[in-house]
Amino acid sequence: MGSPRNENKGDQQDVRPKGPILLGLGANLSSPTHGAPRATLEAALSRLGQSGLRVVRCSRWWQSTPIPVSDQPWYVNGVAEIATKLAPEPLLALLHEIEAEFGRVRSYPNAPRLLDLDLLAYGNVRRDGPMPPLLPHPRLAERGFVLLPLQEIEPGWRHPVSKRSLAEMISALPAGHIVRPFP
Repeated sequence: MGSPRNENKGDQQDVRPKGPILLGLGANLSSPTHGAPRATLEAALSRLGQSGLRVVRCSRWWQSTPIPVSDQPWYVNGVAEIATKLAPEPLLALLHEIEAEFGRVRSYPNAPRLLDLDLLAYGNVRRDGPMPPLLPHPRLAERGFVLLPLQEIEPGWRHPVSKRSLAEMISALPAGHIVRPFP
């Protein structure tokens, strides 16, 4: 006789995905409760842990120009690998809940942000719709502020769809977008 199945309405998964679960973190506005973007991101990492997610490792913080180019303040970004038993849908819902707790309001695309938490990859899971989350994140390969921090913590990572290496994706980034280690 097999072991009993978890009956948590689908929010727990029985099998861990092959490969890391990766989150992108970013902010470019100071938070009234947490301060400057870097402090907000560090508070968000702590909040992820309080929510039952285990932060396995995190890149250093990086600074990047806004995409698309605008007069917004520069972003502070990082990538974290986490461990969780949450399936992708409840994990994404939790990330959105934490963003809202930190004061994020989704006003318009590419708006300045107090906090941005993205589910970048859920192991090698591939999902292209129609329901979120799309996996891997559809713009992951176009974002230096994701690829450079990701290279720090998972240098051998390959895109689950294109199979391209991080080095290949980084070399294909368009010129003009500046990403540098945060001082």
